[in-house]
Amino acid sequence: MKEFTLNGKILEGVGGNYTVRINAPETKFHKETVFCPARGAFRHEGISPLPGDDVVVTVSLRDEDCPLPVNDPKQTKDGSSAVIAEILPRKNALIRPPMANLELLFAVFASADPEPMPDVIDKLLLIAEQNEITPVVVITKSELNPEKAKELEEIYSHTPYPVFTLSAVTGEGVAEFSDFVKENLPGKIAAFAGASGIGKSTLMNTLFPHLALPTSAVSQKIGRGRHTTRKVSLFPIAQISDLAVENTFLADTPGFSMLDFVHFDFFDLEDLPFNFPEFREHLGTCRYTKCTHLKEDGCSILAAVNRGEIAPSRHQSYVTLYDILKKKHKWDKPDPYRKGF
Repeated sequence: MKEFTLNGKILEGVGGNYTVRINAPETKFHKETVFCPARGAFRHEGISPLPGDDVVVTVSLRDEDCPLPVNDPKQTKDGSSAVIAEILPRKNALIRPPMANLELLFAVFASADPEPMPDVIDKLLLIAEQNEITPVVVITKSELNPEKAKELEEIYSHTPYPVFTLSAVTGEGVAEFSDFVKENLPGKIAAFAGASGIGKSTLMNTLFPHLALPTSAVSQKIGRGRHTTRKVSLFPIAQISDLAVENTFLADTPGFSMLDFVHFDFFDLEDLPFNFPEFREHLGTCRYTKCTHLKEDGCSILAAVNRGEIAPSRHQSYVTLYDILKKKHKWDKPDPYRKGF
């Protein structure tokens, strides 16, 4: 048997086995995929391999002409095998969506069907800020409730985030969003995240028809989307429009309707105000040094809300999370992803 040590990136993981895209330009295996488990020591170290992780894979082949194992995760008929031997240092690692090294996050929500949940979107944006991920706000299905779409657009216009209002039906905003993606996606790992049924997969198919991702309608009985996407999957993007690109990946993520700040350590109370970028210029200018920005006289944040510089719903999200994080103790429940960040 001949052994190879190859670098790669995890594209997805199911049941403890991972699809890894090889990144080894000096070898014949470059851009091929291998299906393999991770070494058991990761579990004992409290580290979970994630889509987006850069890894080192050890591959054993009968000879140099054998293909990489892509079926049985442990061993193929010709005796070849592969295992993830090392997880390289991460830029970041998220609990939800569960992935690593994310650089660009499209926080997607619909104007209707399902009804938008700004508190969930705000939590997603805050997590992106904490992990130094660039957020982009995307409002879909604008044709269903144009007034609500404009209201949501106004809320996030007070943040530094790019905001796009789209309709896959009428084509509203799609060209502008496509131009933004073409300019900002190359060389990055990006993800579309948000609730089920809001049109993430549809939007990705519009931008990149070759992906042909499955889509589904919102259930009229429960008012939520069905989980068409059941796992995080990274798709290598070789070309955007007429632009050839390298090391570019786009992730489709399972939909979710909540982010649990009680049982998971996304960040601590002292980080909260700094993760609202529209708060930052006002921090340190309140009348009281230890201002909580909840209801104190002389609070610069509340004054900015009253002047229309900060959206009331964003401040309400702050108040809600302040209450959750203040009551929370770090020993309440261990975070399974905390080790190995």
